Amino acid sequence: MGLYPSDKTETAYNGNNHNTAKLVLTPQPELWSDRLAMIGFLAYLLWDLNGYSVVRDVLHLIS
Repeated sequence: MGLYPSDKTETAYNGNNHNTAKLVLTPQPELWSDRLAMIGFLAYLLWDLNGYSVVRDVLHLIS
């Protein structure tokens, strides 16, 4: 028996080999995307609390 699992083990979950690269959204990149979005949103809120509001500046330009 080798160091790596057999093909049967790789495809046991959902019938897919999760070691291959795919061009679909999987749970791991979704988690990182969500985390980065939360960090960005928090950074914008902190930026806005310090008086640098992009939304307010854009609204002043429009009106």
